[in-house]
Parts: sequence; C-alpha cells; structure tokens
Amino acid sequence: MKLYKIETEQLINASIEDCWDFFSSPKNLQTITLDNMSFEIQDFDDKRMYPGQIITYTLKPLLGIKINWVTIITVCKENQYFIDEQRFGPYKLWHHKHFFEPAEDGRTKMTDIVHYALPFGYLGRMMNSLVVENKLKTIFDYRYNKIEELFNSKL
Repeated sequence: MKLYKIETEQLINASIEDCWDFFSSPKNLQTITLDNMSFEIQDFDDKRMYPGQIITYTLKPLLGIKINWVTIITVCKENQYFIDEQRFGPYKLWHHKHFFEPAEDGRTKMTDIVHYALPFGYLGRMMNSLVVENKLKTIFDYRYNKIEELFNSKL
C-alpha cells in the first residue's frame, strides 16, 4: 500500500478559541468545501466535537459521481487538535490531523496533516498521479483561500 501525505499551514487572524469553535464544527465543513463538490452532511449528532463522534456525508468529488463518506473523530483535545478518520468512503486510508497553536500577535497557526492511501494497488497509484493528487491540491487550495477570506481579510 502506497501512503501519501499532504501538509498545510496557515496563520489565522483569530484566537485559538475562535478557530476551534469554527473548525471543530462539522456544520462548517460545507463552508470551506468547493461548491462544485455538492458536499452535504447527512447525519451527525449536532454536539460539540468529541472522540467517537460519527459524521456521514455525501459529495461529488469527480465527474458528478455521488459518494457516501463516513468519518469518525478518533481523538480530540479542545483548542489543540483533533483527528478524523474515514470509516467508509473512497480511500483505503484517510487520517486527517488538525492542529491549532498560538502564533504571534494573538493569531493562530493551523496545521493540517493528511495521510491517505487509495485502493486498487497499481491502478490506485496511477489514479493518484493522474487525478487524486491534483484534486486534493485544489480542495486544500480552496480551503486556504476561503479561510483567508473568512478570517484574514478583515482589517
């Protein structure tokens, strides 16, 4: 199994508490996801994030094909980090860590680290090179820009 990694960092003009309130709420996933992916939360218990929380949603990441995705919050330490993992979905493995640390001038440094693997062996590796890697870059670039708009464009 070939394991891939994506790592992003962003300085956010908000306190850790404000960042945590926004990013730890599944309701805000749609806000930071490309509109053309048709992201919709199907089910979650509408509680603050906690270990064991299950979130189900649908999206259309490629060619308008609808997929179901189920993630679970495996670890959660308020105002510091949380980890979500795919239980059912398009990846053989999806492990996404979100870290929040104090930065200068009251800002917050947010770091995302994703490890993922695709099914289908050699075919999956080809799909990553041809499609998936670029699609994930587009998704994370969009998130970066949306977060800039939401938090960092205020004067």
